Amino acid sequence: MSYEVEMKFPLNDAKHFVPILRGVGAEESETETHIDRYFNHPERDFRQSDEALRLRSIGERNVITYKGPKLDLVTKTRQEIEVDYEAGAEGVSQLSQILVLLGFKESLTVHKTRRVFHLDWRDREVEVLLDEVRELGQYAEIETIAIEGDQEAAKECVLSLAAKLGLEESERRSYLRMLIEKTTGSAEA
Repeated sequence: MSYEVEMKFPLNDAKHFVPILRGVGAEESETETHIDRYFNHPERDFRQSDEALRLRSIGERNVITYKGPKLDLVTKTRQEIEVDYEAGAEGVSQLSQILVLLGFKESLTVHKTRRVFHLDWRDREVEVLLDEVRELGQYAEIETIAIEGDQEAAKECVLSLAAKLGLEESERRSYLRMLIEKTTGSAEA
């Protein structure tokens, strides 16, 4: 089983953060446009169970992702399973139709532009992601992947890099949760 170990931080200005990233050896690999469509289960409210089912489009590439509940109170460590499916708009349309026919409800769509940086930190491969999220602003995410039994070391790696980068006051809510709260004006959304 693999786990995504992640922390997210709001940024005032990503442009000023990039030299700090490069100063610790991070190398930029690409800029991506993400369209993330979230679906809620017909019998289990993912907002209550802290799970997510997402259809992500990155250009023509499509990925379906299940995210399990967060496993600790500091990072956003959770089980994550991703599977590619048919590329392009038709693939998204068909899989969305299947989910709706099975009773899933489409929640919201999150649009973001993501700059991807890679580095080795404490003998781990780490990604630092600079996101510009429509209606929410700029964020930096630090993430690495851990296997069963390795989550604590991965968590310490992410915390250490966040401290080195001067990132404080992490945001544990997902972009989806923040958008729901912004649109409804309620944390109970």
